[in-house]
Order: sequence, then C-alpha cells, then structure tokens
Amino acid sequence: MKFVHMLARPTIFICVMLPGILCAEEVQLTLVQAVRMAVEKNLDLQIERYTPAQQEAEHRKSKGIYNPALSLQTQYNDISSYSVSFEQNNAQLDATLSQLLPSGGTISLGFENSFADQAGTASYWQSTLGLSLVQPLLKNFGRETTELLITSARLGKEASLEALQAKVNSTVAIVRDEYFKLYSLREELEVRKTSLDAARRVLKDTQARVAVGTLPAMEILNAEFGVAGREKELIDAERALRDQQDLFAQLLQLPPGTAIVGIDEPSHNRYDVSEQEEIKRAFLLRPELKELRVNRDLLELQARVAANRTRPDLQLSGSVATSGLGDGYSRDMDRLSSGKYPIWAVGLGLTYPLGNHAAENDYRKSRLKANQIALQIRNQEELIANAVRSAVRAIETNYKQLEVTDRGRRFAEERLRAWSRKVDVGLATTKELLDVENDLAVAKNNQIKAHVAYANAVTLLWKTTGQLLEQQLIQLNIAASDALYRETR
Repeated sequence: MKFVHMLARPTIFICVMLPGILCAEEVQLTLVQAVRMAVEKNLDLQIERYTPAQQEAEHRKSKGIYNPALSLQTQYNDISSYSVSFEQNNAQLDATLSQLLPSGGTISLGFENSFADQAGTASYWQSTLGLSLVQPLLKNFGRETTELLITSARLGKEASLEALQAKVNSTVAIVRDEYFKLYSLREELEVRKTSLDAARRVLKDTQARVAVGTLPAMEILNAEFGVAGREKELIDAERALRDQQDLFAQLLQLPPGTAIVGIDEPSHNRYDVSEQEEIKRAFLLRPELKELRVNRDLLELQARVAANRTRPDLQLSGSVATSGLGDGYSRDMDRLSSGKYPIWAVGLGLTYPLGNHAAENDYRKSRLKANQIALQIRNQEELIANAVRSAVRAIETNYKQLEVTDRGRRFAEERLRAWSRKVDVGLATTKELLDVENDLAVAKNNQIKAHVAYANAVTLLWKTTGQLLEQQLIQLNIAASDALYRETR
C-alpha cells in the first residue's frame, strides 16, 4: 500500500541481551515511523487494497457497452429444382458496424452485397449502404439508464476506497495505542528495576544494622521478602514487555523476536476541543459515513432506473440507405454511389405490458432499499455523535488525571524520604519502609498509565472524527489501486 508521507524512516539496529534470549535485534522507532511501516506492510491492508483494484476492473468492464461492434456475414446458396428445371446460385457478403448511444439508442452502419446467377436467364449484383437508428423514447431512455452499470461500478469503487480508508484509520489507531502501550511497559519495567534496587539497598542496610545489634534479625526476613516480591514483579514486567514487542513486530511485519524501542513519549500538552465542532468534523470526514452515502447514491440511482423501466416500451426506428443494381459489380457500385436510388423508412413500435408486476415490484424493492439506507445513515450519525461526545469527555477526564497522578508521585516521593528518616532513627520498621517504597512504585506506574491513557484518548477522538490520517500526515494514494490493476496480467 502506497501512502504519501512527509518524513523519512531512519532505523537503528543494535544487539541487546534479554533474559531468555541470546541476542535480539533492537529497532528504535519514532511513532511516525511505526505508523508508516504499518500502513505500508500490514497484511490486512495489503489484502484490503485488492478490492478497489477489482472495482476498477469492473468499472472498465462496464464501459465496454460503448465499444463498437463489427459484424460480418457471408453465405452461398446453390439451388436446383427438378420439378421446374430451375437452377440458381446466390452469394452474399454483409458487414454491419453498430454503436450504442448514451441516450439508449443504437445506431448502425450496414453494407450489404449479394450476387445472383440464374441459369438460362441473367446474373446480377445488388448492394445497399445504409444507416439505421433504433431509439427508445420512454422505457430505457436516457444516459442514466444506459450507464447504470458504469455508474454502479464507479460508485462501488468509491465505496471500496472509503472502506479501505476506514481500515487504514483503524490500523493507525491500533498502532498508536500499541506503540504507547509498548512505551508504558518499558517504563514500568524501569520502575520495577528501580524498586528492586531500592529493596536490595534496604536489605543490605538491614543486614548491617542487625549485625551491629540495632535491629532484630526478624527485619532481615522482612527485607528479603520484599526483595523476592520485587524480583517476581520484574520478571512479570519483562515477560509483558517481550509479549508486547512480539505483538508490535507482527503488526509492523518485522521479524519475530525483534526488540522494538519506542523513541517518542506520549504528549502531555492540553488538547482543546469543541464538542459541536468535532461532531461536524466527524460527519464530514468519517469514511464509514461516506461509504454509506455512496451506497445511498447507488440505491437512489437504481430506484430511478427501476422507475423508468415501469414505463411502456415506445421505440422510434428510422433508416436511410442508397442501393445499387447491375449485371457487374462495378455497375452496381456506380449506381450505389450515385444516390439516385434512395431508401428510407421511419416507424414507431409500442409494447405495453398488461399488469407490469415485475417492473413495478423491482421499483418498490429499490425504493425500500433506498429508504432503508437513509435510516442507516441517520443511525450512524447518532452513533458517531455519541462516540465523539464520549471521546471529548475522555480527553477532559484523562487530562485531569495527569495532574492528579503527578501530585500522587510527588507525595509518594516525599513519604518515602520521610519514612527513610524514621527508619534511620528507629521509629519505623523495614516492612513499613518497603510498603512506602512500593506505594511510590505504584504512583509512578499510575503516572505512566495516565500519560498513555491521555494519548490514547486523543487517538480515539482523532479516529472517531476521521482526522487521524491527517494528523499523522498520511494520505491515501488512490492511484495505487489503479496501478495494482494495471500490473495484473
């Protein structure tokens, strides 16, 4: 899948050691680079881009109704009759070129040649060059009816492109969420490492104090228990990070086992939104809504054509020709080209179905489908409006959580310093100090999760309003599907 993008993609590869893995290839990626890799390599998107290419083939196929048709016919007859002692040889060679008109009529240019040889009498050539027209005046009249398949194929391609954009929009949202989750798990791993280091320092200090008799030996067990708990949490954090790296590598189609490092942090900047403006933007940009509108246009077209086909079939036919006749072919052609022997005809034909139940019920069915999709669009708009309102509230709520978790971390750090001083003077136990240190680790993780939740809330709003690709500087390249059509042999 080709997309227009504003930034290049430098990638850094190094070898790092991870528990349980001898050597893993590490890839450092910005968020923009990760998104670009996903939209270019993701297999779901590669599969989806074949649909517009198929619709392009259908569109070009439908235009074939305007391809001129050349018809050639030749025939030879040898007739002998014993009863009347009659012998005759006939030869005929005809050519016709016909063309469908946008009005629904068919115009034809015909050239007929015939030769007759009757034994005992004479032989002669007879030729006719003529132009004829058959034009419906009621049923099947007009460009809209004639080009129903062409317009349907064009709208089908537009709908498939909107479906592809919706798929890309969803994929980009997933990449952003998973990228920030990867960042969150890596930061949480660092928090676990710091917490383990702090627990080991407490254990070492406790052992020293027990050795000099200022603390009872029981405190060593409390410290060792704290270290063991933090070691388990570190192991769990390492596994969660590796699982997330595998999932993200599959999303970006990177080799299994690739250790991905996200360079970008979630933005903490306040994102000001207006609920009504975001709803208007969503109604304008959401690809799912645009796809429904394209399908509505298609069903409205089909209803109009079905209404046309309930009319009587009144056809105008006309022709004009010049003819020739001669005992030789040259004489025949001279008379044909002279125009002295014109032939013309004009006529009307009417076919009026009695009852016409089939056409009338085709129209009713088409109209019902059009009315149905109009309600689907209204329902989709209401769902989108509710989703936008929820996304706006999520941004406001998660932004408030940023300040709360920042304060929580500062308070936890102050508490740890206060309890460390209390331990130094013997006013607190080792277990109490480890509990306070664990509270700090929880506060740090809460802060990390709040930052990620705020970034995910912004992503959700962009996805819900249909502006995510624009925000990520990604533009769907429509020509790519046409290129795929041309490359297929």
